[in-house]
Amino acid sequence: MSAQSVWRDWRRDVHNILEVGGEAHPASYYVNAFIIMLIVVNAIAFAAETVPSIAAEYGAHLDHFNTISVAIFSIEYILRVWSAVDIPMLSRMPRWRARLRFMLRPIMIIDLLAVLPFYLQWFIPIDLRMLRVLRIFRLLKITRYSPALQTLGRVLEDEYRTLIGALIVMLIVLLFSSTAMYFLERDVQPDKFGSIPAAAWWSLATLTTVGYGDVVPITPLGKVFGGVVMLLGLCMFALPVAIIASGFSQESGRHQFVVTWSMVARVPLFSTMDEVEVAEITKLLYTRTYLPGVPIVRAGDSGGAMYLIGSGEATVALPRGKHTILKDGDFFGEMALLEQRRHRHSVVAKTRCRVYVLDSEALARLTRRHPEIMQQIREVARRRESLDEAEQAGAPSKPRRASRAKSTA
Repeated sequence: MSAQSVWRDWRRDVHNILEVGGEAHPASYYVNAFIIMLIVVNAIAFAAETVPSIAAEYGAHLDHFNTISVAIFSIEYILRVWSAVDIPMLSRMPRWRARLRFMLRPIMIIDLLAVLPFYLQWFIPIDLRMLRVLRIFRLLKITRYSPALQTLGRVLEDEYRTLIGALIVMLIVLLFSSTAMYFLERDVQPDKFGSIPAAAWWSLATLTTVGYGDVVPITPLGKVFGGVVMLLGLCMFALPVAIIASGFSQESGRHQFVVTWSMVARVPLFSTMDEVEVAEITKLLYTRTYLPGVPIVRAGDSGGAMYLIGSGEATVALPRGKHTILKDGDFFGEMALLEQRRHRHSVVAKTRCRVYVLDSEALARLTRRHPEIMQQIREVARRRESLDEAEQAGAPSKPRRASRAKSTA
């Protein structure tokens, strides 16, 4: 094996460990656990430094720990950028451009901000102690390893229009209540309600149900109106919480765990797309994990979705005792989905399998945006149908192996 191929294999392993994770490489669990632990300990150390007694006694040790942490996070960042050229949609670009595009991703910018203050103090001749607050960005790195936080981020992205609408309603209610209270209380409390901006403090404290009590109406009409504002606050300021809770509940129920950008990028069916399009697809897929010997679909099950093998191998039971193997990137179930019929063959996990599920609604949304995917799926389906008809007619055929565009069930 040439040195170039060995180097390429190492780079692919680094990409699988750091970016893909899961079953892509056995070391990914240990590396991710170590990074998560390091992030949490860094947050604790950052808070501990603000305690004078701890800083006086252990300040030097905390500085050494910070230096070691920066070194580890820096190596992690460099390795992620170095291995980015193995992402399919970036591999077609010049390497410098692929790495630059990868570095501009939001999560990579957070990774950079987590270590940047440490290096700036060596190159900029000013007091950068205030930049230490940016070390709190290290805690944001944990988003990369938390499916729940990624799901919450996706909910906020999906519901931002609704949240903006709720925010506008809240601002309108805040303005109207401040204006009304200004006219009701300005004569008796000019120091507290002498202007609409001053009255806005009372409105904000009341609508949010905090009720500091430092500013209160004293006129009869002011008290009556204050009660109305309290009731409005219970309704208006509960809207964003309800929107986020509802979206999070739906998203959590649909996804067994989060589908990441790097996971989808490895699927050959989506390899011709750029990173923006792949990011859209991650919102449509959900995942399931199957242990060896567990059926993914059974013959006779309704065909409401198609399945893509993200990692692992699965066995398809064919007529006359034959079988075929599906591997990473293969997909199946599209025939039953397209024809709205039941599955004809059973598919059983041969090893531990991560499977991406694309249901009928998600497939319709995807093909509206990318009709070439449906064309590719239909071509594979036609080839599969022809092979089935030939086998049923008793025509001799070669042993079947699953290709990268193989489909069955």
